[in-house]
Amino acid sequence: MNRLLTLWRARPWLTSAFLLACAVTLFFAGRFTVFTIYWATHREMPVEPWMTVGYVARSWGLNPRDLDAAAGLPPPQVRGHPLPLSEIAEDRGVPVEQVIAEVEAAIARLRSAGTTE
Repeated sequence: MNRLLTLWRARPWLTSAFLLACAVTLFFAGRFTVFTIYWATHREMPVEPWMTVGYVARSWGLNPRDLDAAAGLPPPQVRGHPLPLSEIAEDRGVPVEQVIAEVEAAIARLRSAGTTE
């Protein structure tokens, strides 16, 4: 600790930049770790109404745009944000179970064709 104070007194700007770089590195290392652990435990999750197409695609290891096309779903940013499957079903005027069945069928087709990220 004494060496750090000596370095701080000698070169405050350089020491500040180094400490900031360390903090940024720790932030992104932590973010990467959380991201990796989360998606390692959320693989091939059953499709649910609250999920967006992007979430489903990431969970199943597919490209979200390929899943959109295969399931006949709208582009991801129709209202400025990704729509959950329940809102897609509401916009179409169909039960959410029908949209989920279409997504599950599209997943099966894409996986059998070997289309993964």
